[in-house]
Amino acid sequence: MKTATKSPAISGTPFPVAAFRRFVSANLVSATGSAMAPLALAYSVIEQGGGAGSLGLVLATNTVPTIVFLLAGGLFADRLSRSRILFLGNLLAAAAQGVLAVTVGAGRATTASIAVCGFVSGTAASFIVPAAQGAVAQIVPAEHLQRANALLRLPGNAVKVLAPVVGGLVVAAGGAAWALAWDAVSFAVAAFLLLGLRLDAPLTVATGVLGDLRAGWAGFRSRTWLWTYTTAGTVLVAAWLTGYQLLGPVVAARHYAGARDWGLVQAAIACGLLAGALVCLRWRPRRLLAWAIASGGALALPLTAMGCGAPLPAVLAAALLAGIGLDISIVAWTTAFQRHVPVAEQGRMSALNGVGERLAIPLGYLLTALAAHTWDDRTVLLACAGLIVAAAVLNLCVPDAHRVDRVIGNDRCESAG
Repeated sequence: MKTATKSPAISGTPFPVAAFRRFVSANLVSATGSAMAPLALAYSVIEQGGGAGSLGLVLATNTVPTIVFLLAGGLFADRLSRSRILFLGNLLAAAAQGVLAVTVGAGRATTASIAVCGFVSGTAASFIVPAAQGAVAQIVPAEHLQRANALLRLPGNAVKVLAPVVGGLVVAAGGAAWALAWDAVSFAVAAFLLLGLRLDAPLTVATGVLGDLRAGWAGFRSRTWLWTYTTAGTVLVAAWLTGYQLLGPVVAARHYAGARDWGLVQAAIACGLLAGALVCLRWRPRRLLAWAIASGGALALPLTAMGCGAPLPAVLAAALLAGIGLDISIVAWTTAFQRHVPVAEQGRMSALNGVGERLAIPLGYLLTALAAHTWDDRTVLLACAGLIVAAAVLNLCVPDAHRVDRVIGNDRCESAG
């Protein structure tokens, strides 16, 4: 397996690897635009006279392709150069956001045109995500994967704290088109940085599209720890989306000080994510998957606090801990995945895991619609917290979850199926 560069003998950090520095830079630049995009997208719909229904349609057209085309993205990531896929994916996203910025700026945007651009962006993301997952394991020596994953998340988490504020100022001062234009530029810059990685295609025997998909499904199904984590993750993400994204603002408006307090909760989670990445730079747990599962259960804390009517300081403390736990969970899971799935299979395995967890989006909305007719908002929050805890506890009961630990040695990956 060739990589973009020969891995030097390094101690403690992957930064001496030039390809990793390029990869981090591309992710950081892209993150600055992506963090502003949701606000800019919402106001681009509002500026052309759309309401909640129009915004829902736009968000749906952005989300659906990431489910429909994710398996294709994973298949290509295991057959072609991942750096080339990342280049083309970011270039496609840049083109979509650029067209959107021009139409919004010219006052010619419609719900349909915004939805089409969102569909193209979502399609690009379905190819970028699995390729990026596998690219890290090609770039970074195995013993530094956890620190590399933490370093990749650190600048992105910092951007999540600052960029929404900056994006709000940009939209308020110049309109949504300027924020969308920067998102397009950030994708374009990231594309050219990623092109310089020049990663070779994974060494895999192509057996045709259907054959590769069947082999991918067989590999996914044979790894008990992988499919059980994906199943539990689908339940956890659905409960989190229901409790945090949908009901959180409603409960904040009814029982707290509305948008001001909800903004503080979001800021606390963002600060927790940043702190969690810093923790992962120093702490190296042996049982990677078990810690990923357990720390993900911390997402139940803010939902429980709000559901019980706790005062705002307690909710903020719970949100901070949830952010820390979430980032530890993501870094530990990503590292376990990269260490225990062969590089040539990581695209398809990542796609299958991603499809499972993305199905949580419509599942979460369905749960909310059903529960709203039976329980009040706070009761639903507590039910969501209970589901998160139950998913984590049941997943920890899977014996294979405790066998996926930190691999000792110089191998880049090792199957734990």
